[in-house]
Amino acid sequence: MEMLVYLIPISLFLGGLGLLAFLWTLKNRQYEDPEGDSQRFLSGDWDDKPKP
Repeated sequence: MEMLVYLIPISLFLGGLGLLAFLWTLKNRQYEDPEGDSQRFLSGDWDDKPKP
């Protein structure tokens, strides 16, 4: 039972860290065009310039 005193705060901290990382990716528009990315990957357009 004593170990739960350590494990619960650690798990809450790591969960909060994961949530902050997810919110950061939303803020930086990482999920804007997932369908277009998959189509470019499959079609072989390997240019280094991202589409606007």
